[in-house]
Amino acid sequence: MTDSLFTEIDHVAIAVNDLDAAVRWYKDAFGASVVHRELVESDGVEEALIAVADSYVQLLMPTSETSPVARYLAQRGEGLHHVGYRVKDCSEALAAVKRMGARVIDEEPRPGSRGTTVAFVHPKTAFGTLIELVQE
Repeated sequence: MTDSLFTEIDHVAIAVNDLDAAVRWYKDAFGASVVHRELVESDGVEEALIAVADSYVQLLMPTSETSPVARYLAQRGEGLHHVGYRVKDCSEALAAVKRMGARVIDEEPRPGSRGTTVAFVHPKTAFGTLIELVQE
């Protein structure tokens, strides 16, 4: 048995049209509050993170019509966008999936929100799920 490169689930990302409305809904429905909010210009999104134990629900709203999240919303509507898995070393995890012949979105790790390092694995490789590798 090999050791998993995943250390835990970092976040579950949900694409939304109205970030403030989604934040209000999570507060009203679950008493959940935002622990981090950030504009991620490189990805064309604004995010709000709601802590769930040591992980997050990441609410994502596009800030431009050309962002991947805007395209996702136009094609599929609001809902689950991707799953982020924490890894000790993003470069190592990305290299491992590339060695398997996996299709990746990021050829090299890049800066993410909260000062993380991230890389995305294409959903066509991962049984229909967009995967984000997250190194804190």
